[in-house]
Amino acid sequence: MGAVLCSKYFWQNPHNKISDNVLTIYTDYKSDFTDEYTTIIGVPVSTLDKIPSELIGREFNAENFQKFVAKGEMPNAVVNVWIDIWKRDKELDRKYSYDFEVYGEKSHNGENSEVEIYIAKK
Repeated sequence: MGAVLCSKYFWQNPHNKISDNVLTIYTDYKSDFTDEYTTIIGVPVSTLDKIPSELIGREFNAENFQKFVAKGEMPNAVVNVWIDIWKRDKELDRKYSYDFEVYGEKSHNGENSEVEIYIAKK
């Protein structure tokens, strides 16, 4: 995936931002989705060389992902896709390294919104 600059201040415009997408990353899973994990909100950046003091940076290795697209009114569309993923957890053979959502241009279109969801696979 690459580098992500993260914080409650993610809406600031870092000089090394590589897109306007906002990412929600689920990582540091203790076991699976029923146990503890970390949620990070951030933006993709080209480098973590200069991180402002109020932000954190994380780098994520490339993984094998399965893509899902949540379509419809937000946040219900995203919630419904995750419910389906959780129900199919065993059959999807999830890796639990990290999963993420991409909130791009299409994520703010009312009932026509779209958010991409990626889950890591073994």
